[in-house]
Amino acid sequence: MISVTRLNGTQAWLNAMMIETVEETPDTYVTLVTGKRMIVLEKATDIIAKVNEYYSEIGIHAATIKVQQTEE
Repeated sequence: MISVTRLNGTQAWLNAMMIETVEETPDTYVTLVTGKRMIVLEKATDIIAKVNEYYSEIGIHAATIKVQQTEE
């Protein structure tokens, strides 16, 4: 789970594995695979960094790198 801040300043927690897209227009929209969209205060690069950190913590990032290395 990653923490994000809603426009009203409250904190929300999102399942990083359920995030489909993150876009800035200029507000940052996070779209989940369920179709639900949230507007958050964080920049898209911050959300992506949090997702990558979460993936590293649970070991998905390392597994992805190993797969990429074996395919080359």
